[in-house]
Amino acid sequence: MRCGNKPEWLKVRVRADGFAKTTEAACAGIITVCAESKCPNISECWSRKHAAFMILGDTCSRRCTYCNIKKGCPSSPVDPKEPEKIANAVVGLGLRHVVITSVTRDDLPDGGASAFRDVIVCVRTLSPKTTIEILVPDFLNKPGALEIIATAEPNVFNHNIETVERLFGIVRPGASYRHSLKLLQEAKLIMPKVFTKSGLMVGLGETDEQIEETICDLRKHHVDFITIGQYLRPSQAHAPVDRYLSPAEFENIKKLSIEKGFLMVSASALTRSSYHADKDFEKLVAARSGLQISSTQKKYGSSLTA
Repeated sequence: MRCGNKPEWLKVRVRADGFAKTTEAACAGIITVCAESKCPNISECWSRKHAAFMILGDTCSRRCTYCNIKKGCPSSPVDPKEPEKIANAVVGLGLRHVVITSVTRDDLPDGGASAFRDVIVCVRTLSPKTTIEILVPDFLNKPGALEIIATAEPNVFNHNIETVERLFGIVRPGASYRHSLKLLQEAKLIMPKVFTKSGLMVGLGETDEQIEETICDLRKHHVDFITIGQYLRPSQAHAPVDRYLSPAEFENIKKLSIEKGFLMVSASALTRSSYHADKDFEKLVAARSGLQISSTQKKYGSSLTA
């Protein structure tokens, strides 16, 4: 469906349940990417007391044309109390699974990797049963960043590819498609027990063939979980929407991705990287367990039981 009025399947109802409590936590010196990015699922997620916390300030050093987060030269130093603030919010909200992301900070020597490590350590100290997903920037030209994060070993390592290779220079200036793939592959090599995850937006001008190529590239680089959602233009200043994919088209993309061998696939118009991340983590664990049981049965015989 070519760009025009937003189709019915992209219209969401605002819900207020639990909204105030999550907002209160977000306002206590903490930034949520949910609000900063104008996520269409914000009401649903916040009503379920699920949020994605954003560290390292509110200003990104990149100028991606799809993103609503403020862009410029970050001037604020890293807040040494931020890990504790995040951990206290996790405890206060009773979160079993938390997503930590950040703006891109090319100005920092390690790109902010040590800040991710410190948040993981602090959350685990105050809430040891909470599982942790990190959604990281590309750490371009920041040697040793992955090794720093690996010392804390998150449960899920997520880095979004965002778009197809042909559109990278337009949609993600300053980034590199091949570097993002390499980052995901190296994360799996360094942290083999950690689930790797990546997300793709569609509707920016890519072709169906390019979507398939990107899906294949991610799987070749050992990504376990892929999320695919509709790009929505935050404002007239951002990249335009080229087309709206129908629910049937998303279902076809999901089937294709499953065939490529991902442990999990989430593909729908409203799918976002952190959408239902808590439930998806449980499914990832179950999928890996099922795969391991299946492999064991093949090796030793079908008489083995789970």
